[in-house]
Amino acid sequence: MNTAEAKRVLETALLCAREPMTIQGMKKLFIDVDGGRHAPPGVGLDTIRLMLEELRHDWADRGIEIVSLATGWRFQSRPEMKPYLDRLSPEKPPKYSRATLETLAIIAYRQPVTRGDIEEIRGVAVNSQTIKMLEDRGWIDVIGHREVVGRPALLGTTKQFLDDLGLNTLSQLPPLQQAAEQDGRGMAALEAALQENFDKAAATAAGHEAAPSEEDGLNHDHALPGQQPRHE
Repeated sequence: MNTAEAKRVLETALLCAREPMTIQGMKKLFIDVDGGRHAPPGVGLDTIRLMLEELRHDWADRGIEIVSLATGWRFQSRPEMKPYLDRLSPEKPPKYSRATLETLAIIAYRQPVTRGDIEEIRGVAVNSQTIKMLEDRGWIDVIGHREVVGRPALLGTTKQFLDDLGLNTLSQLPPLQQAAEQDGRGMAALEAALQENFDKAAATAAGHEAAPSEEDGLNHDHALPGQQPRHE
């Protein structure tokens, strides 16, 4: 198989894949099988990475782009295509309550945090349904326990959270300026920074399941957040 043919195979696989593909997964496309034994692969990892960069360049002037996410590579529509794609699916986007957005923002930017940390920053008790909904969505998970009395769970974001926001690492979230301690300006900065990425990610919301409803003022129609939170 020559490089041009291998590149066409890779492009086809990415376009047809339901989930992001890892480079190791892509390598399986080019392993020959003979008598039940795997022959030496004709396309190596470095070649695959080079083809991915070539595909990125090939699609640079189109409405679809190839991106690297936390769990692999995929094709997705560009943000500027969203107004046109919305005409095919005119449903109203989900509206997330301010409490939900604040909770997720605190976990994303201050992780690992406990429920107590979140309550201290917000100044109010955390709704258990908010945490459960975020866990059910696969956006947050328990990543350890703080070694204090009671060993409270430490919460952090997941790779699914990054994928749904179209990110590869947490460092790609909008940077925060020095936030004030537990005041409106600090909380507003957390909200605004995460909301910026929610808006960008809304263009690639198609194809995901809707999440269960939550008592905290949520209205779910799509897998990704809408453009503005609904305040309490």
